[in-house]
Amino acid sequence: MPGFLFHVNATATCPHGGQVQVVPGNTRVLVGGQPVATVADLCPVVGCVFAVGPKPQPCVLVTWLTPATRVLVNGQPAILQTSAGICKSAEQAPQGPPIVVATQVRVLGT
Repeated sequence: MPGFLFHVNATATCPHGGQVQVVPGNTRVLVGGQPVATVADLCPVVGCVFAVGPKPQPCVLVTWLTPATRVLVNGQPAILQTSAGICKSAEQAPQGPPIVVATQVRVLGT
């Protein structure tokens, strides 16, 4: 499904309100002056407050499941605004999908 390219300063959250960040491996391909996110990039989650009973189970990392099929950045599929992913706890328990709130709106990918 087509979508705008996700980049370093795009806004995304976990289902519990934690902020998704992108630690880029690519610094050469830019949109709006920001590196494009790829499936190989580390995407930590900061500030998730989810807990199961008294035990904290915050989201700590996003794993992207459906990156772009036709857009590669340094050989890695790009992440799109429409890409599906899963937020995971430190114990690798699935916590739900990330929510992409805002990206650049000039470059589309599929």
